[in-house]
Amino acid sequence: MARRALVTGAARGIGRAIALELAGMGLDVAVHYRTSEADARATAQAVRARGVRSALVRGDLTDPGEVERAVAEAAEALGGLEVFVQNIGDYLFKPLEAVTPEEWRGVLATNLDAAFYLARAAWPHLVAAGPAGRIVFLGYAGAGQIAAKPAIAPYFIAKTGVVLLAKALARRLAPKGATANVVAPGVAENSISQPVGEIPMGRVAYLSEVARAVGFFVDEASGYLTGQVLEVAGGWNL
Repeated sequence: MARRALVTGAARGIGRAIALELAGMGLDVAVHYRTSEADARATAQAVRARGVRSALVRGDLTDPGEVERAVAEAAEALGGLEVFVQNIGDYLFKPLEAVTPEEWRGVLATNLDAAFYLARAAWPHLVAAGPAGRIVFLGYAGAGQIAAKPAIAPYFIAKTGVVLLAKALARRLAPKGATANVVAPGVAENSISQPVGEIPMGRVAYLSEVARAVGFFVDEASGYLTGQVLEVAGGWNL
């Protein structure tokens, strides 16, 4: 039986690329979206075109109740879940002193709170899946380092929290055989800001490269890798 995955924020961009990568690996994929239903349906159709099953699930992942419902609907539609990919998260480029409380809460809610809510809802599925279980979080290159990032402070803080969450989850899941890891893109081809001049390799990351990194952790041969951060950044933020 094919393994089954839920990819959040899979309507377009990195999430869509990840959904298609996992489908190409033979996984059935539940495509999550919040508002972009037409794009999500197109992603689900592209998943099915790769010869696997797909399902659509909608939900606001900053609401723990909606996360529980979305995971339950995905598991019911596919007959179970072994793999979870947490991709959503708002980005904010703004001087720290100009960030409003609403913006601060919004960035932390969509990046860090949503990651925790998904991990919580995924826990029983990951435990049941054992060595087939995977959860992969999308981070940010350089997050986890103690560094001043005053133009992206809420985002950098949230993504650093995601790294710590993944490591804590990895320790808890290890006795069960399931894994938790982070793929940390730098500047991708769909990034809001693209400071290519700051990237040692001189170009942005292709979405397919980020997706392949997620696929690497999801692969059954990667079952001994847990609590790790894999940067896809061309040397940026080293």
